Amino acid sequence: GEEELEKAVDLVLRYSVRTGHPLFFNQLYARADPAAIAADWAVTATNTNSFTYEVAPVFTLIEAECLRKIAGIVGGAFERSHDGLFVPGGSISNLYAMHLAHNVADPEFATRGAAGGPRCVAFASDQSHYSFLKSARVTGLGSDNLIAVRSDGKGRMLPEALEEAILHAKEKGFKPFFVGSTAGTTVLGAYDPFDKISEICQRHGLWHHVDGCWGGGAWLSERHRHLMLGANQADSVAWNPHKMSGACLQCSAFVTRHVGLLAKTNGTKAAYLFQPDKLNASLDMGDKTIQCGRKADAFKFWLLWKAKGDDGMRRTIDRCFELASLMAETMRSDRTGAWELAYEPSCTNVCFWYVPRRLRPFKWETATEEQIAEMQKVAPLIKTEMQRRGDALIGFQSVNGRPNFFRMVFASADILQDDDVTSLLQRMAAIGEEVAGAGGRP
Repeated sequence: GEEELEKAVDLVLRYSVRTGHPLFFNQLYARADPAAIAADWAVTATNTNSFTYEVAPVFTLIEAECLRKIAGIVGGAFERSHDGLFVPGGSISNLYAMHLAHNVADPEFATRGAAGGPRCVAFASDQSHYSFLKSARVTGLGSDNLIAVRSDGKGRMLPEALEEAILHAKEKGFKPFFVGSTAGTTVLGAYDPFDKISEICQRHGLWHHVDGCWGGGAWLSERHRHLMLGANQADSVAWNPHKMSGACLQCSAFVTRHVGLLAKTNGTKAAYLFQPDKLNASLDMGDKTIQCGRKADAFKFWLLWKAKGDDGMRRTIDRCFELASLMAETMRSDRTGAWELAYEPSCTNVCFWYVPRRLRPFKWETATEEQIAEMQKVAPLIKTEMQRRGDALIGFQSVNGRPNFFRMVFASADILQDDDVTSLLQRMAAIGEEVAGAGGRP
């Protein structure tokens, strides 16, 4: 009955993670803006499919307008001509990029298959998202043909290492065709040098894709737009408004400056859907996709932008960067040795250690093996106790050989106050001494 159903929904809500809470910092998304939630309700209520104009006329036009808006923000060649789609997540955006590039490099691949063609190879940094590896597998490229390019001490792809890898692949008779760079790497938040990477790609005839799913929000900010320098020279870009900007999951855009390539690569001209002689056939978007069923995710972006305006969208991004700067500066100015930055922030990721008194001073560069082994245990102990108490949810990981460190990410932080950050650090320090200090030594 209705009472049982209502009880079931209440239980789901009770035991689900409150991602809209100001203290949710665990992933690269956070509180969904109310306007985006309202848009999602409307999309669900209309229950239509964004493959043809005739069944989704308003959503089709809105998607085209949203893509035009994004292309204008990216600028460069994208402002002059663009094509694109809203897709189910940033991983799929990266898949689209590799898929298009592969078919450009090897036009017979779609009909012939992998056997008998050139050995194509792609490149992404050793800090890039795992979706590039999955894309290599799904597209038939093969994981052996995705080459990891070295990054520097801040997690940025090294242009000289990229060119060296391309030349080495050519010497072996391979066909380099694709480079995936990143704006805001998952853990460190690093921005690759897009201008230099684009120069290399143009010199060697490779497709350059910018994975801006996380850090692409910097496009909206006058203060931080410099981080995206050269991204507008790429062949394609990805951006997830459901991350830093506060659209609700999922809301991901893939945009390329090569008009018509999506339809050429993916089109099948299914006669029962994409009749050329029907009304408004030219407005259909479905044949450009690798899907059939497709939700009208663009509407969440559209209504969010209408509610906030250009200035409001910019302020959301700037606020995330401000809070990351506040947290990092609080740690730098601490004289007790309690806080140590694992990496200097470049996006809104703050990577840090809490150092129990018994392990101070701790510096990664001079740490002993015993200190490193002990520090490996600290973050998991603190997080476990914070979860037990229902406090903030913050991720941790061990990267580049460094012991487990926290990764605090600021996304859609409009309602977060400075005091929320400083008081959180005080609680973490107290918990750290309880569970990993001299008294609670693991």
